[in-house]
This record gives sequence, C-alpha cells and structure tokens, in this order.
Amino acid sequence: MSAQSSWKRWRLVLPALLWTVAFFIVPLGFMVVMSLWHRIGGKIVATWNFENYIEFFTKPHLVKALLNSLEIGLTVTVISIFLAYPLAWIIAYRVPERWQRTALLLAILPFWTSYVVRSYAWLLVLAKQGIVNSFLLDIGIIAEPLAIASSRYATIIGFVHFFVMLLTLTIYANLRQLSPNYARAAADLGAGPLRTFWHIILPLTLPGVMVGGFLTFVLCVGDYITPKILGGSNELVLPQVIMLQIGRRADFPNAAAMSIILMLVVTAAYVLCARWLKMERS
Repeated sequence: MSAQSSWKRWRLVLPALLWTVAFFIVPLGFMVVMSLWHRIGGKIVATWNFENYIEFFTKPHLVKALLNSLEIGLTVTVISIFLAYPLAWIIAYRVPERWQRTALLLAILPFWTSYVVRSYAWLLVLAKQGIVNSFLLDIGIIAEPLAIASSRYATIIGFVHFFVMLLTLTIYANLRQLSPNYARAAADLGAGPLRTFWHIILPLTLPGVMVGGFLTFVLCVGDYITPKILGGSNELVLPQVIMLQIGRRADFPNAAAMSIILMLVVTAAYVLCARWLKMERS
C-alpha cells in the first residue's frame, strides 16, 4: 500500500477520529481524573485517591440509589419486551403489508413528542385527580384515589410507554428478515405453531430483542428527567443523586465518581449482552 493511498484512507477517518477524541475520550479522561480528587473547603483539591468510590459503597443511601436505578431499568426492560414482542408480531404477520407502514408510523408517534412534555402528560394522567383515578372511582373499583404519581410505578409506566415502541421497531425488523421457509419446514416436520415459535422464531429474533432490551436498560438507568418528574424525590435514582451533588454541593469529584460507577454498570450490561449484540451486527 502506497503512502498516498494510506493518507487518503486516514483523511476519510480523521474527522470522525478527532471528533471522538475531542468529545468522548478527552471528557471521559478528565472525568476519571476528577473522580480521584476532592472538594475541600469549597475548593477542588487534587488528592489522587479512591476515597470517593469507597465513600459511595459505604453509604447505604447511595448504594440504594444505584439499586433503584437497576431495579427500575430491569423492570422496564422486561415489561417492555413482553408488550413489544406481540405488537411487533401483529404488525409483521397479521397487518396487511400495505398497512404496515401506517402501523409503524402510529407506533413511533411517542417519539414525536418532547420527552419532558410526555412525562408531564403522564403526571397529569396519574395524579389523584387524573384520568386513571377518576375512571376507577366512577366504576367503583376504588373508594379513594390511588397515590400513583410521584412513585416508582409512575416512573415505570412513563418509561414503558416510550420504550415499548423502541423495542417494537427492533423486533419487527428481525421478524421481517426471517424467511417464511423456516416455519414451513418446521410444519413439514410436524412442529406446531407454539413449538415453531419457541425453537425457531424466538432464537432467530433474540438478537433484535437483546439489542432493544440493552438500549432500553441503558437509557432507563441513565435517565434523569422521567424519574424526576414522575417519581418525585421520594425514591432517588443514581442520576438524581449525581445532579444533587452538582447542583446543591458543587461536588464535582464525587459526581464524577458516581458517573464512572454508572458507566461501569452499563459496561457490565454490555458484556452480558455481547453475544447477542455481536450476532445482530453480523
């Protein structure tokens, strides 16, 4: 390979490489360095130790915030998968092909609404004087309004409303890529619909499920807006704690350490899903 040809290739890659270095690697490196410092007497001091990390795991309320984030993320991911798979199946195999684009358009409508507006809309729906409580009171199921808003349940509902659509798109794409010959071959060999789904359709579409599930989990764990609006301050998640460290205490080293811990959690989730994510890329 000539030097001129090599330079042409590098010239194509260089803008993306510089962008990655400037806006990802450098900020990440600075955050790692900052997490080893401390805020002492209103000033940030370069102490170069791991006390911020040790402090995090020795304070129960901080560990609880991390567990809250994980529990909400896992719950939303599981519920969203169970709701999205049947919806994607219906669109892919039960909706006539000429109407599938319209069905997908309706499925992605939540993406057209502002994230903040959508969260506040759910807050109004789930409030004590909201539509849900009014309906349950009118039909006599409950005697007094339920405290749904400003709770973990409200946060989960808001997340699921958004991420079901994301998972529907990833699963639908996998279902449409499957050849109908798989199901025909299974039927010829005597497999019923349930057995065909469990042994053939589900394993072949699992990469799409895992990609959507991984994205759902990562976005849930790192989200600040929805838990803040719908969950209130009764049960903090880790992004809320990080924002409190920045907004109220200006403790940037502590916030940086918590952010690194959150990134390590996301990395662990990626490692667990790496097998299926590689299958999807291939």
